[in-house]
Amino acid sequence: MAKADNKLPSVINAYKEVGETPLEVIELLKKSQKKLRDVPITYAGRLDPMAEGVLLLLIGDEVHKKEDYLKLDKEYEFQVLFGFSTDTYDLLGRIYDTEDGIFNTPLFEAALKEFEGKQEQAYPPYSSKTVDGKSLFEWAREGRLHEIEIPTHKIEIKTLELIKVEMIAKEALKEHIMEKIALVKGDFRQKEILELWVAYIDNATETEFPLITCMAECSSGTYIRSVVHDLGKKLNIPTTTFSIIRTKIGEYEANS
Repeated sequence: MAKADNKLPSVINAYKEVGETPLEVIELLKKSQKKLRDVPITYAGRLDPMAEGVLLLLIGDEVHKKEDYLKLDKEYEFQVLFGFSTDTYDLLGRIYDTEDGIFNTPLFEAALKEFEGKQEQAYPPYSSKTVDGKSLFEWAREGRLHEIEIPTHKIEIKTLELIKVEMIAKEALKEHIMEKIALVKGDFRQKEILELWVAYIDNATETEFPLITCMAECSSGTYIRSVVHDLGKKLNIPTTTFSIIRTKIGEYEANS
């Protein structure tokens, strides 16, 4: 985590690790720096439990400028796992579709380009967006999403690029998922989710799966998980988000 200067900073460019919550990052900061213990601190921009990267902490009077920081553009490096779809659009979700298939680089790159530009993006079912006073993840957990209309919001994806194509062996995939889910605290159905992943991977006929690294520059409010999910629908191949690193907010870059 970034250290503050001798004088009281207005913004601290922190780094949220996988499994941490933004509030835990603030608590750790206050424990490590006595002069900040009684100072108001908030964060500008959420990150999912399975995501990591830049987390801006606003200090003292700067907390009143939170809306300005929330409007800043973001950059992400993320990985797309082919062959699986989950209800959360990432590894912390219940698998509902699997399919063996051959990854086609030209088709994938063409699909990426179609997602660039201004558009309406649906909120992921497992998110904190509220409908009728209840968050979407509550509707989802109760199995009642069919009773509501999933809201959308305007976003802009300025660039969406393929960085690397590789394969991940099934045992390496299982070990990675076990390691990352173990880092997540709170009630996210971890036991059930982990059991499902292990069962699916152990019974898979494939010995390895395509893992694609991409980079996105986008407006505030863009859900990378949804981009990954929608890419899969576009290609008619199950996809889920393997990892997300927020590498930049405005001019603030990751300094892990």
